[in-house]
Amino acid sequence: MTTRIGTRTLGTTSPLTVSTLGLGCMGMSEFYGTSDEQQGIDTIHRALDLGVTFLDTADMYGPFTNEQLVGKAIKGRRDEVQLATKFGNERNPDGSWVGINGSPDYVRKAADASLQRLGVDHLDLYYQHRVDKTVPIEETVGAMKELVEAGKVRHLGLSEAGAGTIRRAHAVHPITALQSEYSLFTRDLEDEILGTIRELGIGLVPYSPLGRGMLTGTITRDAGADGADDSRRNGRFPRFTGDAFDTNLALVEKIREVATQKGCTPGQLALAWVVAQGDDVAPIPGTKRVRYLEENVGALDVKVTDEDLAALEQAVPRDAVAGDRYADMGSIDR
Repeated sequence: MTTRIGTRTLGTTSPLTVSTLGLGCMGMSEFYGTSDEQQGIDTIHRALDLGVTFLDTADMYGPFTNEQLVGKAIKGRRDEVQLATKFGNERNPDGSWVGINGSPDYVRKAADASLQRLGVDHLDLYYQHRVDKTVPIEETVGAMKELVEAGKVRHLGLSEAGAGTIRRAHAVHPITALQSEYSLFTRDLEDEILGTIRELGIGLVPYSPLGRGMLTGTITRDAGADGADDSRRNGRFPRFTGDAFDTNLALVEKIREVATQKGCTPGQLALAWVVAQGDDVAPIPGTKRVRYLEENVGALDVKVTDEDLAALEQAVPRDAVAGDRYADMGSIDR
C-alpha cells in the first residue's frame, strides 16, 4: 500500500498531533466475537508500519486485557505511538460491572494501573470514558490535571460528554479531544457539541465511524457479526435488531450505490465522509484483522467532493436511521 496517512492536530491550547486515522483496539479483546491476542498484535504492528500510530484502548476492555495486549504490541516501538486510554467504566476482574466512577481517588488509581498494564511511563491522551453524574466534573478533571503535572499524562480528553460538561471541564484544564460516536449514522453531535468543541479548540475523535461495522456493507441479517459472543447480536445495539435492522441495511445499500460510482467500498466512503468533516477530526475505526485495517486505510485515498456529500445527505438523511445507539442511553451525558 502506498497511501500516505498524514497527521492531524487535536486541540489548540494543549495540542496533540496524531495520525489522521487511528485504530480502535477494543474488539481485539471483547464485545465483537472471539478474540485472538496474536491476531490483534499483528494488526497493531501492521498499523504502525502503515503509519496508523494513534492507538485507542481502555481499562474496561477485557476487562484489563486489551491494555495488556496493546502494551505487548508497542513494546520497543513506544516512540512511534500516540497512546490513548480511558477510565471511568469500572469493572471487576471477572467482567462484572461496578458502575461509572469519576472520583479523584479512582482517577489516580486507574491511571497507575493502566500505565502498569501498558508497560509505559506516560499516556499521551487520557480520557474520562463516561461522565460520572454523581461527581462534579471539576473534581474529576482536577485529579486528571494532577496526572499531567506529575508527568504521567500529557493530554486530557472526555468521552460522550455534553456541551455544558465540556465547558466546565475545559475551565479546569485544557481538554485536547472529545471522543464520541460520530458517523453517517450518528450525527447528533452536530446540534450543539461540535460547535462547542470548535469554539474551545478541542479536537474530535469519532469512535464507531463505521456504525459498528454496519456501514461496511458486510453485515446482513444472516452474516457479518462474529458469532453468539458478538454484542451486536444480543440486543445491546437496537440498530441491529428487528425492523430497525432492515431499515438501516437499506440505507447502507444506498451508500453502496454512491461508493460503487466512486470505485470504493461502502465502508471506505463512510470513513472518508468522517475524515472530510474537518482537519480537527481523527476517527478511530476499530478492527482486529489486518485486511480490514488495510481497507480502512484505503479510505484516505477517497476524495469526497461537494457532490458526494450532497449524494450521501440524500441517501442517508439524519432522521432516517432507525433505533437508538445503545439500548441503555443512560450513561450518555447530554
